Amino acid sequence: MDDIEKRLAARLSALRAERGWSLDELAKRSSVSRASLSRIENGDVSPTASVLGKLCVAFGVTLSRLMQMVEDDFAPLVARAAQEIWTDPETGYRRRLVSPGSKNLAGEVLEVEIDPGQRIEYAGTPRDGMEHHLVMLEGELSMQIDGKSYRLRAGDCLRYQLRGASVFQTPKNTGARYHLFIVE
Repeated sequence: MDDIEKRLAARLSALRAERGWSLDELAKRSSVSRASLSRIENGDVSPTASVLGKLCVAFGVTLSRLMQMVEDDFAPLVARAAQEIWTDPETGYRRRLVSPGSKNLAGEVLEVEIDPGQRIEYAGTPRDGMEHHLVMLEGELSMQIDGKSYRLRAGDCLRYQLRGASVFQTPKNTGARYHLFIVE
């Protein structure tokens, strides 16, 4: 387990403790099993994007904000070589934190890569109406946002306010790479 995964495990444990929740309470609120939560908090396994999404909804924080909580202090210049990358162990989804969020900034930028034939689902949003701007760089991506379907190709931009469940799906023959701008 690398350093960012250790910090993520510690932060998830701290968020639960800050709320005074037992593992059973968090399991009930997130629909993630108590055993899985224990293994994640102990650093025995890395959580998948789907599990992180469920935990973020339960804690009322965005995935980006959660990742910011485990990042080092704010720096004006973020060289590509220094940008943290998190990989979902289940789907291979890769999330590069291009421009980390900060308590002094209103937004952040992610670069996301999804392999061919993957489907990533999020049951809800940690904050109703969160503003997203998704700019496709390569490949193809089908999305369902708040019950509406979209098909994006390189150069397309999808702007939306997230209010519910979302699905990201790549076709079997091509993946997707995009920038996601999130305004908090």
